[in-house]
Amino acid sequence: MSDQNPKKVNENSKNDQLEQFRVDDKGRKLTTNQGLKVAEDEFSLKAGERGPTLMEDFHFREKMTHFDHERIPERIVHARGFAAHGEFELYGSLKDYTKANFLRDTSKKTPVFVRFSTVAGSRGSAETVRDARGFATKFYTEEGNYDLVGNNIPVFFIQDAIKFPDLVHALKPEPHNEMPQAASAHDTFWDFVANNQESAHMVMWAMSDRAIPRSFRMMEGFGVHTFRLVNDEGKAHFVKFHWKPVLGTHSLVWDEAQKISGKDPDFHRRDLWESIENGDYPEYELGLQIIAEEDEFNFDFDILDPTKLWPEEDVPVKLVGKMTLNRNVDNVFAETEQVAFHPGHVVPGIDFSNDPLLQGRLFSYTDTQLSRLGGPNFHELPINRPVCPFHNNQRDGISRHTINKGQVSYHKNSLAANTPSPTPEEEGGYVHYQEKVEGRKIRSRSESFKDHFSQATLFWNSMSKPEKEHLKKAFSFELGKVKSKSVQQQVVDMFANVSLELATAFAEAIDAVPPSGEGSAATKASPALSQLNTNKSPHTRKVGVIVGQRVSGEVAEILQELKSNGIQAECISDKLGKRIADNGSELEVMHTFLTASSVLFDAIYVVGGNSENPMFKKEALYFVNEAFSHYKPIGATHEGEEWLSEAQIVGNPGVISGAGKDFVPSFIEAISFHRHWDRKLV
Repeated sequence: MSDQNPKKVNENSKNDQLEQFRVDDKGRKLTTNQGLKVAEDEFSLKAGERGPTLMEDFHFREKMTHFDHERIPERIVHARGFAAHGEFELYGSLKDYTKANFLRDTSKKTPVFVRFSTVAGSRGSAETVRDARGFATKFYTEEGNYDLVGNNIPVFFIQDAIKFPDLVHALKPEPHNEMPQAASAHDTFWDFVANNQESAHMVMWAMSDRAIPRSFRMMEGFGVHTFRLVNDEGKAHFVKFHWKPVLGTHSLVWDEAQKISGKDPDFHRRDLWESIENGDYPEYELGLQIIAEEDEFNFDFDILDPTKLWPEEDVPVKLVGKMTLNRNVDNVFAETEQVAFHPGHVVPGIDFSNDPLLQGRLFSYTDTQLSRLGGPNFHELPINRPVCPFHNNQRDGISRHTINKGQVSYHKNSLAANTPSPTPEEEGGYVHYQEKVEGRKIRSRSESFKDHFSQATLFWNSMSKPEKEHLKKAFSFELGKVKSKSVQQQVVDMFANVSLELATAFAEAIDAVPPSGEGSAATKASPALSQLNTNKSPHTRKVGVIVGQRVSGEVAEILQELKSNGIQAECISDKLGKRIADNGSELEVMHTFLTASSVLFDAIYVVGGNSENPMFKKEALYFVNEAFSHYKPIGATHEGEEWLSEAQIVGNPGVISGAGKDFVPSFIEAISFHRHWDRKLV
């Protein structure tokens, strides 16, 4: 022993201690944590193939409970989030559909709290990564809190909640090296996709421009699941919830998104914060898609399938109210981080369907909050407390804030006259919709859930030419990062079922075998899915104005006119400070070429006026050329006109130059279009 290295001996000893805990799962049979062999791991236990999930499903509960407690204290998913307060106003009563008061009384303004988030990354990750975005809204109603917990994508990767841990394990950084952060471009994610083909539709959305939104203010929100609305007579309708941004749905381009991650990893939260501080309050209209119960089976898809959307051309979206976010949080931890959402927080008139993903979430969310917020009293934290009183026989636990008086904490009782007592339905007590449920206890999936490609093809068919090109490049980038040639080929073969054009394009890019065969013959499209058909507005757009030391008074007038149209114009130069125009007007330079970048603005306006610094023109043209390559609007007057001519971009779509009365309205119109895709890039 004396001849051995002591450090080496200690290392070996530690390894020996750990050896009994090392497990290689490869090639093993699946069991529960108690060693029970599992016969089925794809489906939760339900009352019939389309029935509700059963509480006795110990395998699902063990799997989901373990998953919910894998991280402390940050959220396992949706860790990177930002939030704001606001209010919701109803356009017209929905009493024919629901008894929920906040959807019936147009005189009320319902307080709301909204948390936006990425899904995959940790709290420290960048915000403009390719990812789905959470869009969770807490309504503080007089009947209790109602949580609409959704995403900016209307469908999901999986159909049954029992597979949620598998999805997230595959999506998160790979466990052997903890890479990559906040990214799906790696082997385990795409291996999951190829071997769980129900993910096809969601993957199309995730590879599209929807996964890199311009801002939280310019992205849609979706409840994802099918819920029920129930009216006073007990009649139910199926419903899907939408949030439609008043500014329209707009996105970044991929190169721009990657650069913003380095220039400003807080880009989305900064945009939301500054917009509210400036009084440019984000607005969203609440939309409902409603299907009568008797029409449940009248579609070519199962309306309970969370991997399917209801095409708006088949089931129109009825806009019923508006939400305005008008107050920033006072403390991010106390509010944004401690807020606890749960799709099971409902009010009378809103109920559930048998969507198996929703059924699992109804268990999972409470379980998660127990871990994150330290116990069962998370509802007493200020951000989670309802605005109406709450009374029950629950007592004690970690972080209990309520000081309950009296000796009684049980039901039924005589010492307190059997109080707190239940409220009858006719007085506002919540009663679950009495759906008839019959079926054998079974782990299975309805045959109507087994079409995985038709709506993925619908999405492809609905895209414009530039959006299709972006999809091809997204798949090529993501799969170009995958090391396994087998996984790459499996994905090519899988998406040949969606579009031969798409699969062939990224197969060639990654040196895989292009697909053969005829592919999908489906031609149905849904124009509502293309962002080219969204609202277009210049309001709140951010324009970077490049000015030198000498500024014409006309420029100050132009900037004032932009501001009067709701456009935020911020000056950029080689040095900070004030610029005095030749008519005495004053301009404040807020950014330098070092502290700003074209990717942080929606448009660039070049004025020039600094011949003393030979580098000024070079820096300005870098901004111009980068913005041009990102299809952004570009304006120029004065010396800037000459520079645009020199750059040979004058005459291209969205490039506006020349002083005069037509410049400002033409530039504003160009800004409202967001991108100019018909531009010819050299």
